[in-house]
Amino acid sequence: MDPARPGHHPVNEPPRDGVPADADLLPDADPLPGAACPGGERPGSRRLRRRGQGELEAQVLAVLRSANGPATAGWVQEHLEGDLAYTTVITILSRLYEKKAVTRSREGRSYTWTSASDEAGLAALRMRRVLDGERDRDAVLARFISALSPGDEERLRALLARAAAPDDPVDPRDTEGL
Repeated sequence: MDPARPGHHPVNEPPRDGVPADADLLPDADPLPGAACPGGERPGSRRLRRRGQGELEAQVLAVLRSANGPATAGWVQEHLEGDLAYTTVITILSRLYEKKAVTRSREGRSYTWTSASDEAGLAALRMRRVLDGERDRDAVLARFISALSPGDEERLRALLARAAAPDDPVDPRDTEGL
């Protein structure tokens, strides 16, 4: 924090001359600028590793599934690893709600949240959203299928065959024998 400017933090400043405002918080430059480092961090860096796409949503869902019933955003924040701001947790929960991966109930002036999906369900939602965004669904599906390994292609064929059988409802978690 800059004592001369209460509430000011250098991370919140825009870059000047292509140099991030927080550059002085980092150790000396890499020997090979732009080179990838294991775990996404530079040696000696105090920055946290950047999460992969959907990783934080999956963590929030896992925490919600571990709750004994509906949970508040504050409870979720306390049970997540790392120092996430309450507003970040609310944002993630709201996005998951829009994706129908969680449900919420009004409790006074706030909400309690419940997981409506697991990690596989969240991945399926992401796949569906990508497919819905494409104009030529047939071409996308054809390319997807052609890129599958032989084992995954067989699994997909078996799941489709079971889904077509009206007497045998498909449990997506049941892949025994596939």
